[in-house]
Amino acid sequence: MDDEALARRSLSSLLEAESDFEVVGECADGRSALAAIVRREPDVMFLDVQMPEMDGFSLLSELGGQRAPAVIFVTAYEKFAVRAFEAQALDYLMKPFRRDRFQASLERVRRHFGANELGQALPGSRPPDRMAVKCGDRLVFITLDSLDYVRAAANYVRLHVGETTYEVRERMTDMEMRLPRERFIRIHRSYIVNLAALKDLYRAGDGEYLVTLRSGRQLPVGPRYTLLIRAALTNAQVPRFGGSLGI
Repeated sequence: MDDEALARRSLSSLLEAESDFEVVGECADGRSALAAIVRREPDVMFLDVQMPEMDGFSLLSELGGQRAPAVIFVTAYEKFAVRAFEAQALDYLMKPFRRDRFQASLERVRRHFGANELGQALPGSRPPDRMAVKCGDRLVFITLDSLDYVRAAANYVRLHVGETTYEVRERMTDMEMRLPRERFIRIHRSYIVNLAALKDLYRAGDGEYLVTLRSGRQLPVGPRYTLLIRAALTNAQVPRFGGSLGI
């Protein structure tokens, strides 16, 4: 649902290339979108924030929790990120976005429905509690609770599990797609952290922020991720210590 025809067409083209997604409609304003959602009952919608007649948040309010499909916000404005996650959005895509970032959003939709095909939930499915990664000639199983953070390193990522580090030949974007969004968050182009490992988020001065992990390690927060991490911490009800939060 977007008031820009080119943006709608581009999004539809990307979705039509996915075998497990079907585009059931496009709308240019909030009122039309509301009517289409009630009539067609889609599983997921890609929603702009600012639209004629009714904005994205008003649309969700009109729908109510039971009828509303899963939502991915697609917008050029960073300032609505906190409200989007408070509205239980699956993701927040900033325009213009890269194709790999869009693919990460689709993976979140697939995980949300716990299915191989959209909307067909697997009976008894539950979120995984560990993942397998290839380290050299070894296959290592890592429990998600023990994974503190992930750091990008050229064509590799480094998984920091307590005092142990595993180097995996994988792109950061691919690793972000593998990790459950409700438990891990990107805080920087080079870092993904486990929400359960976060101890503190504070202002370091000159507009910069840092997070402190349970291990005592400090990591930088990228400028464009500040609002997103604040929203994630609020939704996950993670305690934030120190009076210097100031976001």
